[in-house]
Amino acid sequence: MKNIKLKEKIGYGLGDAASSMFWKLFTMYLLFFYTDVVGLSAAVVGTMFLVTRIWDTFLDPFIGVLCDRTKTRWGKFRPYLLWVAIPFGVCGFLTFSSFGSHETSKIVYAYVTYTLMMMIYSLINVPYASLLGVMSSDPQVRTELSSYRMSFAFGGSILVLALVEPLTNLFSQMKLVNGGPSMLFGWQMSAGVFAIIAIFMFLLTFSWTKERVVPIVEKKNSLKSDIRDLCMNRPWWILLGASVMVLIFNSIRDGAAIFFFKYNVTGADSFCFTILGGTFTLITVYLVLGQAFNIVGILCVPFLTRRLGKKNTFGGAMACATILSVVFYFLATDMIAEILIMQVLISFCAGIVSPLMWSMYADIADYSEWKTGRRATGLIFSSSSMSQKLGWTIGGSMTGWLLFYFGFEANVPQTESSLQGIMLMMSLLPACATFISMLFILKYPLTEKKMNEIVKSLMQKREGV
Repeated sequence: MKNIKLKEKIGYGLGDAASSMFWKLFTMYLLFFYTDVVGLSAAVVGTMFLVTRIWDTFLDPFIGVLCDRTKTRWGKFRPYLLWVAIPFGVCGFLTFSSFGSHETSKIVYAYVTYTLMMMIYSLINVPYASLLGVMSSDPQVRTELSSYRMSFAFGGSILVLALVEPLTNLFSQMKLVNGGPSMLFGWQMSAGVFAIIAIFMFLLTFSWTKERVVPIVEKKNSLKSDIRDLCMNRPWWILLGASVMVLIFNSIRDGAAIFFFKYNVTGADSFCFTILGGTFTLITVYLVLGQAFNIVGILCVPFLTRRLGKKNTFGGAMACATILSVVFYFLATDMIAEILIMQVLISFCAGIVSPLMWSMYADIADYSEWKTGRRATGLIFSSSSMSQKLGWTIGGSMTGWLLFYFGFEANVPQTESSLQGIMLMMSLLPACATFISMLFILKYPLTEKKMNEIVKSLMQKREGV
């Protein structure tokens, strides 16, 4: 199963490019969109993120169970890429819209559209993530596939971050409200462009990938037994904790970045340039640099894991991210070059961890089958999506609440408390999350030696040895 062609690797990567375009829009811009464009308070948005994402987080395992029990001529997981691609794009477009002029109508619309978007996101992303576990049974090939996935994911993020401001400014000029450009229309149309691209990418993933790994014994498992097996899976609990902390790190830091450059950084307004009619600001440079060096980190993963193993590579990256995030706190707000350098280094570390999480979940699916004799790939991978959503839920809600706690008010000069709070959200608070993640991963038991034994045993059982 090692001979997976380049086309299939690219096809698999395109699926996460599609998801990540909207994931990055949500993590970097949705709070800003709701507060500075729609006009909702940060506290209201933080609470909305908690309520909607908690529901969606615990929906993921049920989608995983549904995928495990799906049987079609295309397999268990690929069909969802075909069925859900268009609803995904439509919901993405609706999320970056608003309804009515009163705050209540805006809040209700935000709750409904965002909840629907998160449900559709799960319905396509859980089977997409699970697909990794059945494309190959070789752990190193899975790491390579995961690296392709995350490289394309950050490529999709770069595409969004590079184009969202120019597109928004361009579309905003096409509709005037009270004599000025409509930022709401600009965001809506920009989201529509990304939605069309995402649909096309998902359909290519469906077309170019193949499911190969089948269970040792095709039999129906009860939901109760699947959940019991998962709850008894110690590596799953450890990776779940580590993954949640990684997502909290990313969510708080990403969510605070646009506020940091708008309100904290001295000279950010004077740093801008125009290409092809689009205006690029310092925040755009900062975000694109981050995504670019996420990719550099991803590309180093196969090399690092062959020499250090997945566990040591994960732990080392989190240790470095912790130290660098602490250093970030001591940077002055006019040290633009140093801020960008720290973004490069921290993003490199974060990029290393991204593909490892998904590859390690695939290993855990093998471990579960080896331990219990039953394979629940969808349930295992839905738990990875659940950890992603849970970390994002906690981190995203904390971002809104922390801004409110520190006294943030949109579109006005900030108090000293607010500016200090935003700096903490860019440095020491994310550092706490990466440190805890490192402590979790130190307890992870599935070393390369152990996984080689498990894979060999499963292959012998499949071959009837």
